Amino acid sequence: MYLIEKNINKLYSLGYTFFLNSKDLKEVTNHLKKNSYNIFKPFPNSEKNIIYTNRLPEIILYEIKIGIPIHHSDILGTLYSLQIDDSLFGDIIVENNHYYFYTFKNMKTYFEMEFTKIKNSHIELIEKEIDYLNDYEPNFLEIKVITSSLRIDSVLAKIIKTNRDSIKDLIKDKKVIYNYEILKDNAKNIKEGDIFSVRKVGKFKFNKIIANTKKDNLIISILKYIDG
Repeated sequence: MYLIEKNINKLYSLGYTFFLNSKDLKEVTNHLKKNSYNIFKPFPNSEKNIIYTNRLPEIILYEIKIGIPIHHSDILGTLYSLQIDDSLFGDIIVENNHYYFYTFKNMKTYFEMEFTKIKNSHIELIEKEIDYLNDYEPNFLEIKVITSSLRIDSVLAKIIKTNRDSIKDLIKDKKVIYNYEILKDNAKNIKEGDIFSVRKVGKFKFNKIIANTKKDNLIISILKYIDG
């Protein structure tokens, strides 16, 4: 509840929130009057968006120029190492060996001074037109698994091809993120649209239940985020 109030107070004092994931955005908008706000989405399926009232804050899109191939996790890990709140930057996009991220214009000086390397390789930040990626669509690999239930430990065990005890250890070590929060309950049942990730394994989205087997197991569709 504290985070909801904090974001609402920010909206009323600044006229906008910072970048919110889909869970936080839904919780905040549930407390706002209809037609009293707008939502800025950098591209149609963006995961981190901004609520604003009248005037949208200045947003910039950076392309990261680097001489080696990198992954989404490399960029995210480096941004986290700067010890800034993740609400200060938006989606990270990897497409055809090009790398991008959104942030606020008032963070421009900070990023250009502090965000200078990824994996010990120097980078250059190039500002792009804000609508440069308007048509971007995330890339997914569909994975179909058979599971006895929708418990997240059961589903992850099937995806990673390990046992549930190993998944419990990953959860205990805080290596599983579920809907943008550290997962604590290994018996959590996942729902369509839920997003979860395992450190050094990947990020996934529960797409749908496809069918039931004759033994009452579930055939489900999982989408794995892949670098474009």
